[in-house]
Order: sequence, then structure tokens, then C-alpha cells
Amino acid sequence: MNPLDLLALLSLVFATTPLCINSYVHGFQIHRHNHPRAELFLPNSLLKKHGGWTLRVAASNEDVNEAMIRQIDQKIQNYEKKQQRYLDKLKSAKAELEKYKETKQKYLAGGDLGASSRSANFSETTARSLVKSMMWRVIAGSVTFFTSLRFTGSMSTALSIVGSDFFSKAATMFIGERLMNKSQAGRKSGADDVGRSLAKALLWRLFAICNTLTMSFLIAKNLSMASKIAGSDALFKTGLMFFYERVWAKIEWGKEYIIEFSI
Repeated sequence: MNPLDLLALLSLVFATTPLCINSYVHGFQIHRHNHPRAELFLPNSLLKKHGGWTLRVAASNEDVNEAMIRQIDQKIQNYEKKQQRYLDKLKSAKAELEKYKETKQKYLAGGDLGASSRSANFSETTARSLVKSMMWRVIAGSVTFFTSLRFTGSMSTALSIVGSDFFSKAATMFIGERLMNKSQAGRKSGADDVGRSLAKALLWRLFAICNTLTMSFLIAKNLSMASKIAGSDALFKTGLMFFYERVWAKIEWGKEYIIEFSI
């Protein structure tokens, strides 16, 4: 709207007989037939621009209000759903809490924890498995480095052998730990027994021998030398890993006990 049109509109509103106002919520309309002198104040270009002879000064807010109400209703529904989910979780937590309180009271009164007290099954957390894998890789990598250096006489070759499979072996051991964690075989009194530790050491060593032999051959280009590295490495590391597993069996950090009370 140019300044002349705006001036004409203000002149019509404030200087003439009051126009017919059609109220909705916050609006009014100006019609040509409501004031015979409308054409004197409003140019034809302005009148035609706004729908022939009709000028709508302000639109109704009903549509806007309805949209806002629909939006508010949607938010209310969303929060009601969230509230119900939290209430369900709270109800479940209260039930678990009452179960453990009741079990504790029965145990303190002379009850037995049943199978749980004899086997003490547990699960290892992801963090425990990760730390075990990375710590073992540092220890085993150091052994491989010195073994490789002994047989090759080259520090660069030894470093290449160790570095080539450091992260791949760490990742493989981590996956192996998570898979073994799904089985409770060999877990007694809240720790891995000797048989489980030995089985883990032998299984891992079988994989590691193949890995070390392959990488040593590819880097040193000598099958005899690669066999010596993998073979001497294996004998020492099998015993070392068994000892490593026995130490971790006594560490409580990262254990989550599976409680299945029977009174």
C-alpha cells in the first residue's frame, strides 16, 4: 500500500461518519454501500485491490485460535502418554523394590537364598569386558614385540608385527568376552572357576596363534621365522593368560549378580 492510499484510508476512518463495523473477534469490514462517500476517500485502485468494493481491514482470528487449540491439545495428549509411561515404570520399580525388601527380611529371619547362594551366577558389564580386552592386548603385545625382536633382530619388523593386529585382536577378544558372558558354565561362588579360565585361555590362544602366524609371515616373508614367533609366543602366552584370567576372577568390579531368590 502506497502512502497516498494509507492517507486516504485514515481520512475515511477518522473524518467521516462512522462506518458499519462487522465485529468478529478482532476485526471489522468496510463496504461501499455502508458509506456513500467511500469512493471520495478511497481510490478505485485501493478498493479494487481488496476485492472489488470491499476492504477487509483486519481478518478474523478464529482460524488462528482453532489452530492454537489443536496444537495445545496435541501437546496435552503427548504429555499424558509420557505420564502414563512413567507411571508404569514407577509401578514396576515399586513392585521390584517390595520383592527385594521382602526377600531380604525373609533371609534375615533365617531363610535361604536357594540356588543363588550356591552358584552366585553373574554377568560381566560391557566396561569390564572392554578393560580386560585392552589390558590383555597391552600385555600380550609387549610379549609379541620382544619375541619378534628376538627372532627377527629388527625393531621395525617387531613393531610392525605388533601394530598390525593390536586393535583387531583387542576387538576380537572383546567380542569373545561378550559371547562367553552369555554362558554361566564354570561360574561358581561368584567367580569363574579354574576350568572356565583354562578353556578361555586355550580358545583364545588357538585364534591368536593363527593370527600371529599369518601377520608374521606377511611382514617377515619367512615361514620358518613366523612359525618360531607364533610357537614360542603361544606357549608363554597361554600360561600368562590363564594367570590373567585367575586374577580377574577375583576382581568384583564390573560384575552384576543375577539374583533369583527361592525361600
